[in-house]
Amino acid sequence: MVIDKTALAITIIGALNWLLVGLFSFDLVAFICGGGTTVAARIIYAIVGICGLWCITLLFRRIRPMREE
Repeated sequence: MVIDKTALAITIIGALNWLLVGLFSFDLVAFICGGGTTVAARIIYAIVGICGLWCITLLFRRIRPMREE
């Protein structure tokens, strides 16, 4: 599904941001938005968090094999 791939991509981008924070103490979202407490940054953090929650559902879905026609 498109929503699954979109949520996964946003979650991966968020994970890369956390990698930057962990390795270099550099928060790219805060840098782009003018600070980590701005409304724009908080919206981005919320979207990444919601996508992360959505991606939890990917762990519990059954994988259906594609049919050959």
